[in-house]
Amino acid sequence: MMIERAQRMPGGDLAQAHGETVVRLILKDVKRRNALSLDMIEELTKELKEINSISKVRSVIISSEGPAFSSGHDLRELVAEKGPDLHQKIFDKCSNLMMLMRSMEVPVIAEVHGVAAAAGCQLVASCDIVVAADNSKFMVPGQRVGLFCSTPGIALARAVPNKVALDMLFTAEPIDAQTALRCGLVSRIVPETEVKFEALRVAEQIGQHSRSVTALGKAFFYTQIELGLNEAYRYGGKVMTENLKMKDAQEGISAFTEKRQPTFGHTNDKC
Repeated sequence: MMIERAQRMPGGDLAQAHGETVVRLILKDVKRRNALSLDMIEELTKELKEINSISKVRSVIISSEGPAFSSGHDLRELVAEKGPDLHQKIFDKCSNLMMLMRSMEVPVIAEVHGVAAAAGCQLVASCDIVVAADNSKFMVPGQRVGLFCSTPGIALARAVPNKVALDMLFTAEPIDAQTALRCGLVSRIVPETEVKFEALRVAEQIGQHSRSVTALGKAFFYTQIELGLNEAYRYGGKVMTENLKMKDAQEGISAFTEKRQPTFGHTNDKC
């Protein structure tokens, strides 16, 4: 297994700390710097699909072992001898993985340390929240080997300003964690020794809220950013009206006015 689900680990503080509402997926192919090989992509996709169907899960953390978060695609799979059919399969499945993360009901949190390169940077950019260690670096260095990071650039261009994305893509130079934070690729930075705990803290904070409302909000957010301003506001008003029909919304409002903690059902049940 190149990926380990922390909840399946025998003993240890990871399994104990995560309980039932947070799943941590750990990239474990340290020898290949957690390259997103076809096997790794398929395994990640399988795990995320399964997790998305578990109603008690509130969020997912993607982390890694070793000195790198992910080095991107496995270049050994991209040599000419492997053929264009395999190459297309790799890029299609990788794109489907990134879109799956976007469409999942629960937030996906990247817990990053070390280098996230090429498709590894794409993986980071496709997550909803990114908690990065202060020693992290992000890059799309395909130019160095004559392979432009076209598909990684899709996620990157949707996470940072165009001028930043093009600078990274054309120069193949890395940016550090502080730069990534300033341009919006990263949500927050902590010392490397704290990154695991900060990612878990964020996940647990999300877990205090209604899963169904979080799912509604995530779907709305990614839909509205593709719309024009007027259409986005019209759509937003309709979504909020539908949101107010949910039992969890009325429970939350009642709890606020009654000065108590809400008891959410985490369902789409209507009043």
